[in-house]
Amino acid sequence: MRDSPAFRLDDVGEVRRLIREVGFGTFVSNTSKGLVASHYPIVLDPAAAPDELAILTHVGRPDERLHELGQHEILLIVMGPHGYISPGWYPSEPSVPTWNFVVAHLHGVPEVLSAAENLVVLGDLVDHFEDRMLEPRRMKGTLENAEYAARISAGTVGFRLTATRFEAKSKLSQNKSPETVERVIRELAEGESFYRHPALAAEMRRAHPLPTDGSGGPGEADGPGEAGAPGAVGAPGEAGVLGEAGV
Repeated sequence: MRDSPAFRLDDVGEVRRLIREVGFGTFVSNTSKGLVASHYPIVLDPAAAPDELAILTHVGRPDERLHELGQHEILLIVMGPHGYISPGWYPSEPSVPTWNFVVAHLHGVPEVLSAAENLVVLGDLVDHFEDRMLEPRRMKGTLENAEYAARISAGTVGFRLTATRFEAKSKLSQNKSPETVERVIRELAEGESFYRHPALAAEMRRAHPLPTDGSGGPGEADGPGEAGAPGAVGAPGEAGVLGEAGV
């Protein structure tokens, strides 16, 4: 991934937040037979240190063979909110569109889990997502569910991926003026266009918080609240091209 200093995300805590809130990733392996990509839910490893990036997941057989799990490094891509930014949301001077996004790339060699460990991970994955339901349905909530889960778990292979390195980017209009940022946030949060995207607006607000000293700021009455989906704060000051550094 291109290294754009203005949008570089080095905060492990923010990357962990991205993983926690997205809960889904793309795994890419450069195998002896070529590139292989698969898509699976993920959860943070609760045993990992706060400054460590480690996830737990599973694949359906025969993906463990297709990816040659445990034999080489793989890439995990976690994509947060992303969306089109129209030049119509910018001031009147010449401008072109861009794409705002938050993403993380984690690299590491998978550690394949035992069948017993995999069953625990499957339960943790279910709990992670069911916790948001009004009436969570647990994998082992009933004896029948537990027995069924134990049977079908044989068709999956669990693994732990501890990142030995990572790159992450939070491209959220950090190179734009405060007035332009507020206009973009307003259009994403409340606009009537096809490109309305409240989750991306909330992520931009995390990167561009409103003043807290009572001095106000551009678009303060219209900006969305801080809570939202994955993302992070970036540094200002880099111009670039469509879909990357932003223009």
